[in-house]
Amino acid sequence: MQTLNILESTTPSFNAFNVLANSTNSNSPNNSPLLEQLQTTLILEKLLDIFAMEAARYIKFSGLYFKNKMVSKTLRGSRKAKHERQFELKINDEFIGTITYSIDKPISMRHYKDLQRIHQTILYPLKNALQYHQAMQLAMHDGLTELGNRRYFDEQLKRAMHNANRHHAQVGLVLGDLNKFKAINDTYGHNVGDQVLIQFADILRNCIRDSDSVFRFGGDEFAIIVENASEYALDIIESRVDNFLKVNPLLSKYQIGCSLGTTFMNRADNERTLFERADQALYRQKMNMSKRFSIV
Repeated sequence: MQTLNILESTTPSFNAFNVLANSTNSNSPNNSPLLEQLQTTLILEKLLDIFAMEAARYIKFSGLYFKNKMVSKTLRGSRKAKHERQFELKINDEFIGTITYSIDKPISMRHYKDLQRIHQTILYPLKNALQYHQAMQLAMHDGLTELGNRRYFDEQLKRAMHNANRHHAQVGLVLGDLNKFKAINDTYGHNVGDQVLIQFADILRNCIRDSDSVFRFGGDEFAIIVENASEYALDIIESRVDNFLKVNPLLSKYQIGCSLGTTFMNRADNERTLFERADQALYRQKMNMSKRFSIV
């Protein structure tokens, strides 16, 4: 943590941080107690917006960042400055996280004390928001593989398609399931079946780019959202899955393969039509009705 530079000053600082500068309505935290405003939301991003509006009364900053072991958030519109000043947030001995400000000038003693005061105010609302965030993350993920679940897939597909339409980009959708998986469960039991699913989920993680997302719907059904997609990107995913399946000791032992159905978004698509087309492509692969994407 960097040392905090403190200067004496009698002139209040005014923050012209562009995200916050136009927030002059009567609902602003400037016109009502900060704690009351902070207690109106459990959404971490909104909480930081409210807090930043209050912090802007005391220091000039161009960026604000919150981080702890499970989440990292950047206030929208943040940019780098000459210096960063970081504060630890704790409730008694419990570490909540750090707040970091991007600033061009040192913080005065007066405003340093103001920040300490409002940091104390945000502690419990922030803790509540973090617990809510964690609960939502758990609700969005599959407990066995830790991949995103169907609910999370629906949200991410909608977001990806919206962004693709805005930026005239391409979204690819890959649906897949394991071949002969039911036979593995029936013959060797669900413990072996669970290990197969876990290791296949790890394979899919290793086959995608950082910008792509992988999900498990349940059973042996999986999906990959490929953003900024191309035929080449989907071919690479297929090739990587093929190679990993061959070298994975457990999956090769039981001769596990998978079938993949792929498609691209078109401008007339919604989430349902895109998914249905990928699902039909998967069905055709399994029924040997067109060019094989199946890995056996």
